[in-house]
Amino acid sequence: MKPEDYSRRPEEIGGWAVTIETYKLGDVYHCTIANADPGARVARADGPTKAEAERAARVKAERYLAQTRTFKV
Repeated sequence: MKPEDYSRRPEEIGGWAVTIETYKLGDVYHCTIANADPGARVARADGPTKAEAERAARVKAERYLAQTRTFKV
């Protein structure tokens, strides 16, 4: 199988710059949200539609990023 309907875009979630990648593999859409600076994956989710996969990943990312401590330098 080859990925179809691939998209990648920058966005901001909870004050963090992230990259949202979505693609379709078979009948399932997969979405990955990663921190833009180091590229570390924050959340991922699957769904029957692109919108549902992105919504589920965004909910996880918002929850995880809200728990992240930041230090002023």
